[in-house]
Amino acid sequence: MILLTIRSDNPTAEIGLFDGSNKLAYKAWEGHRQLAETIHHKIEAMLKSQHKQWHDIEGIVCFQGPGSFTGLRIGLTVANALTYSLTIPIVACKSNDWIAHGIKRLLAGESDQIALPEYGAPVHTTTQRK
Repeated sequence: MILLTIRSDNPTAEIGLFDGSNKLAYKAWEGHRQLAETIHHKIEAMLKSQHKQWHDIEGIVCFQGPGSFTGLRIGLTVANALTYSLTIPIVACKSNDWIAHGIKRLLAGESDQIALPEYGAPVHTTTQRK
């Protein structure tokens, strides 16, 4: 089972490609403000390096948080969009061993249907000025 992992809760974004619990490839990069522009290219490059295509992905494990509002929003949106378009399962985990835990859940046939972020604190919004 080919699995994609995504972590985007801090400036250093991480993606991984696994065959079951065997790591095929892993990439970390400074995503910062370019995360939305770079994450798809990084995933595609990783897939190509392993002679895989988008449709070869059979499940996604993503880091749920806590972490950066924007980073989590981008990473989880990409993960949810891929699971929807590829019709594959997704699990979101927040533990230190999130990859191992998530892979175990996917291999057991679990799916969260949609990955929701956990920011670690209530979202602070400002009132509209006009």
